[in-house]
Amino acid sequence: MNLQEKTLREGTACVNESEQKHPWWYNLKYLLLGIWFGVIIVKAELVSWFRIQEMFRFESFHMYGVIGSAVIIGIISVLIIKKFNLKTIYGESIKISPKEFRKGQIFGGFIFGLGWAMTGACPGPLFANFGYGYTVIIVSILSAVLGTFVYGKYKDYLPN
Repeated sequence: MNLQEKTLREGTACVNESEQKHPWWYNLKYLLLGIWFGVIIVKAELVSWFRIQEMFRFESFHMYGVIGSAVIIGIISVLIIKKFNLKTIYGESIKISPKEFRKGQIFGGFIFGLGWAMTGACPGPLFANFGYGYTVIIVSILSAVLGTFVYGKYKDYLPN
């Protein structure tokens, strides 16, 4: 059974690329893209502890400008996808379902921001920090993994 038949049979909108079989070197493009992205965020000082502290102290517009630009680009991208009914590179429809607001998002955002302010490291560039030579970031990486594990274990008891 090929991928398209499997998709139709299971009634799914799409099949994750991870379910497709490729040679090992096929994923090198993702490694190269990740390295390129890491270089960009390091050069733009987005992994800088000092830049992050400036943001949380409202002393600089640098980080707010980057985050705000990303939000605006995201909004425009979603509007374009919806307006022109764009499809994935495999020809599948892109469906963006409405999101439901829950009080757990407030608690989670607060904890996320608190951790970000305390460590000076957003989870996104943790590995870029490590690659740049800030080996102390291992503490933040292990804390993020532990936090993810604890959330997964106790999510049914949390207000999410």
